[in-house]
Amino acid sequence: MRLTACLVAAIVWLLPTLAIAEGEAAKLVEQNRAQIEKPSRQTIGPVIAALAASGDKMADDILSAWAEKRLVIRKSDGAMFLALPEGAGFALTGLDGRAAGQAAKVDLTALNPNAGVRGVIAAALVPFTLSNPDPARRAEALTSIARDPTAETLAPLRASINREPDPAIKAQKTRLERFLTLRFDPDPAARVAAIDALGADTALDVRAALNPLIATTLVAAASPPDGNIARTLRLGRDIGETAAYELLVSAQLAPARLTLEDQRVALIANIADGKVVGVPVADLNSQAARDLVYTALEEAGKVPTAATDDEARAALASHGFYEVFLEPDVTVTAAAHAAMDRIQANVAVMQAADLGLDALSLAAIYFLAAIGLAITFGVMGVINMAHGEFITIGAYTGFVVQLFVPDYTLSILIALPLAFAVTFAAGVAMERLVIRHLYKRPLETLLATFGISIALQQILKNVFGTQARPLTAPGWLDGALTFNDVVSISYIRIAIFVLALLFLCSFLYLMKRTRLGLEVRAVTQNPAMAASMGINPDRINMLTFGLGSGIAGVAGVAIGLYAKVTSEMGADYIVQSFMTVVVGGVGNVWGALAGASMIGGLQKLIEFLNPANTLAAQTYMILFIILFIQVRPRGIIALRGRAAGD
Repeated sequence: MRLTACLVAAIVWLLPTLAIAEGEAAKLVEQNRAQIEKPSRQTIGPVIAALAASGDKMADDILSAWAEKRLVIRKSDGAMFLALPEGAGFALTGLDGRAAGQAAKVDLTALNPNAGVRGVIAAALVPFTLSNPDPARRAEALTSIARDPTAETLAPLRASINREPDPAIKAQKTRLERFLTLRFDPDPAARVAAIDALGADTALDVRAALNPLIATTLVAAASPPDGNIARTLRLGRDIGETAAYELLVSAQLAPARLTLEDQRVALIANIADGKVVGVPVADLNSQAARDLVYTALEEAGKVPTAATDDEARAALASHGFYEVFLEPDVTVTAAAHAAMDRIQANVAVMQAADLGLDALSLAAIYFLAAIGLAITFGVMGVINMAHGEFITIGAYTGFVVQLFVPDYTLSILIALPLAFAVTFAAGVAMERLVIRHLYKRPLETLLATFGISIALQQILKNVFGTQARPLTAPGWLDGALTFNDVVSISYIRIAIFVLALLFLCSFLYLMKRTRLGLEVRAVTQNPAMAASMGINPDRINMLTFGLGSGIAGVAGVAIGLYAKVTSEMGADYIVQSFMTVVVGGVGNVWGALAGASMIGGLQKLIEFLNPANTLAAQTYMILFIILFIQVRPRGIIALRGRAAGD
């Protein structure tokens, strides 16, 4: 270790001052050939240092080839080359960098340095590669150091930072230097400075570097031990009696505890003439008496040494128990603890932000699934239990499109309007054939749509089977937008959020700026008055139901990009859709948005607080909604008009 450190220090000192000297490495190899062919870790250091500091561009290649056992000697003339496998043999390169033809394996003798010599070579290559003119080689060197850090690499890494011309690589070197400093630097002040320089960085590698500095171990001792004590443990509160005594046993401060069965067997084995060490068996009718006799047997050497209950309690009372830092320096552990506290505070904020993004994306999904239901329920007062199946039909439409259009981006662009058209037509057909005959009869409407839901599920099973079908997202939606190690959101969910936003804007434009929207609002508020003004409520109901169904189909395409597409897919969202509409306020797009936001946020919050039981999270959410409806029975944004009256 000392030899390697001196070698690295010499290279760091010499390397910046030496100019390029072509052919110098080859000369050094020839001059020290005997040592290179039969190297010793104790004597080869100066030769390797001279090679690394020669300034010859071939020195790096020679040292690398030597370490990788690619430095060979040709048997015919004893010449030394660098070898690379090529075809059935090896391509040879001279020590001056010139190509030297090919040779068969049998014609070459490879130099095979031992592990100690390879370690010295590796240390010598560090400053060389860190100052390599090629940025890619310098980046590879940093990756190699980060993968297997050693104390010897700290000095050359520090020396290379100020000479680094690339800002990105310089930042990497600075960051890596801090990690090596807090791990290997013997100066506590330098380690504390490195910890403080990391600040409140929430990256996983920072936390991984700090955790060993605040790691602790449990120690049992008769008096406070030497070292960096984190805290004194209170028996029975911070540590149980069983665990504490096991700690005494492992530290060889007390014998193993005597079990009642072992004591009974030992006493029976030592009965002689009805007595045990002179005590009649009849007198061994209490645990205290049996403990005294066993102690006497221990003193006589007739039984293994073991602690009775009284002896165990005495041993526990005579010793203290401590949590001791593995890191001996108090200032380092204090700085590491302070840094971890800052990081945990930042992580908590980042987790809240990540939870908010998850809630926002889930709200967008629920909004897309529920907006069509909000339209039909609000305008027509129809409880459409088949709404989930329209979502499923939209997803299957996307699947069918991808069977004929292999380009995933183009197929999704085709599937969105096609799914709207298919489900719009299905919705209009359903309204004309069934729903319009059941207006003002909500129970019959609910039962009819429930039956249609079951029928549609069975039809989809017969057509597409029971197995999940793939609806593949375009490649540019793969992965996630990552802000740091805590906060990220998938691109698919971002796309769904954007789609929900587009639908919100489009729906608002339709309702506020078009003739159809005006008529829908009129029918919603007062259908009799709207009819007297020349509006056909029957036509508006048909178009409204078709519009709600079409939006459900588009939602199915969006949801199918990340969820499994099966015939029961829509059933997973029908309950959330109804809850969204009821909580937000029926027949109001802003109410659907508010309801989706509340339910999405509440569900993610409950799942965060109780991640092990998602079923319980659903239960808590439903209970909360029941209580919420008791307070606001018309929802967050109440509707005026026919739906409110109903």
